[in-house]
This record gives sequence, structure tokens and C-alpha cells, in this order.
Amino acid sequence: MDEKLNRLLLEEEELQFTKFNADVAWQIGSDLIEKARSANLSITVDITQGTHQLFHASRPGTSADNDEWVKRKVRLVYRFGHSSFYIGQLLKSKGKKIEEAYLVSESEYAPHGGCFPVIIKGSGIIGTITVSGLAQEDDHQLVVDAIRNYLKRESK
Repeated sequence: MDEKLNRLLLEEEELQFTKFNADVAWQIGSDLIEKARSANLSITVDITQGTHQLFHASRPGTSADNDEWVKRKVRLVYRFGHSSFYIGQLLKSKGKKIEEAYLVSESEYAPHGGCFPVIIKGSGIIGTITVSGLAQEDDHQLVVDAIRNYLKRESK
């Protein structure tokens, strides 16, 4: 397995929560939107717990297309249990499209960066944090940085 795939798996091991609720979602979502506002980024942010949407906000320059990207990325994370960027990079390393590898449609499942699983230590995936609007690696990094910053603040 290549170095990038290993790094993405390590992020999933590192960035796990001991608790997650609507207040946590609000804090992380608000942090993401504030970062986007200060950097003038056109992104949509979405945070779910199961099928419950806890946070959703869009900045100027986004459209309903970003909402569709969010849905497709979220669906992928819940189905495959990994970040959408990891699945996209895994497919790329195999030289395959999602249709070939898993017999699912890319119009339903988006293997593009920006959706990260909300993982509770010792329990597994209970939600997702998604950004749509930038290059996929940038979407992914925004989410990773937001989770890392939140967990760092909580551990103090």
C-alpha cells in the first residue's frame, strides 16, 4: 500500500472522538465556516449523525450542486467505512473507477475528498463531516484540520 493511503488510514485512527453530539457538530461546523469566511472560500459544510443532519451551511459562490456532492460523499463514507478521499485514492491506486471495482454508480457514490467519518473510539462510525467546493484534497484537509483542532482543544 502506498504512503498516501497509509497516511489517510492513520488519520482515521488518530482523529476519533470520545463523544459527539449536536453541540460538537455546531462547534466544528462553525469553525469551518469561520475559516472559510476569513479566507473567502466558497464551500458547503455538512455534519451528520446517522441520518440526522446536525449542521449545514453554504458560503457565497456555492450552489445546489455542492449539496449533491455532499450527499454522494456521505453515502460513500457510510457504505465503505473510510474517508471519501481514501476510497478515491484507493481506486486511483488500482486504476479503477468505482463502477468497475464495487459495481456502484458514481452518480450515487462520490469517491472524491471532503467527507470524513465521525468515529467514536471503541464504537465505530456514527456520522460524517463533509466539505464541498474546493479541490478534493483541499476539501479533505479542511475537515481533517477542523477535527484535529477540535480534539486538541478538548484534550486540554
